[in-house]
Amino acid sequence: MHIAGSWILLLFITAVTAIILLVLHLTKAGEIVHQQIPDRPQRRLFLASVSFFITFLAVRLLVASITHHIGPFGYVEMGGRHIHHLVWGILLLLICGYAEIADAGTGDSSMSILVSRLIALSYGIGAALTLDEFALWLNLDAAAYWSRQGRESIDAVVLFGALLGIGAWGAPIFRWLAHPGARKNSR
Repeated sequence: MHIAGSWILLLFITAVTAIILLVLHLTKAGEIVHQQIPDRPQRRLFLASVSFFITFLAVRLLVASITHHIGPFGYVEMGGRHIHHLVWGILLLLICGYAEIADAGTGDSSMSILVSRLIALSYGIGAALTLDEFALWLNLDAAAYWSRQGRESIDAVVLFGALLGIGAWGAPIFRWLAHPGARKNSR
């Protein structure tokens, strides 16, 4: 019995999001995150980078298991056509972009903060799904995923992951550099 890839993807996104939110709210690790990382934008950047890396690793493992026929997994197919996971990533990125433009999650209510975190998590997931197949959309060749050209996807993921990390952990420095008055007061 094969489990349709679309169900795996939906379950995966739901599970990753739920687990990260539960860890944030019910564990000592979540308490440390709340104490050490300011809510906006650093915590959102942190959440995006965590979901990005978890998704990238999980998708690579899933595709490897499908390719090598390990487990009950199968590709997402509609009408006999393989739907690559970059499609789902692009859709998530479009939804996140629209939500950001619509100012979703910018208020101070608990629901707004939750929406803000869901957008950050979804952005990381969507970016990982999209960039994991960077070699495919760069070369317009599905065979590029596991080929030598597939290294381009890994390079894109590493560079984007580094950018997310710089944004998450470097935001206080960037803010300090952007506000000359703050530099004088901090000496």
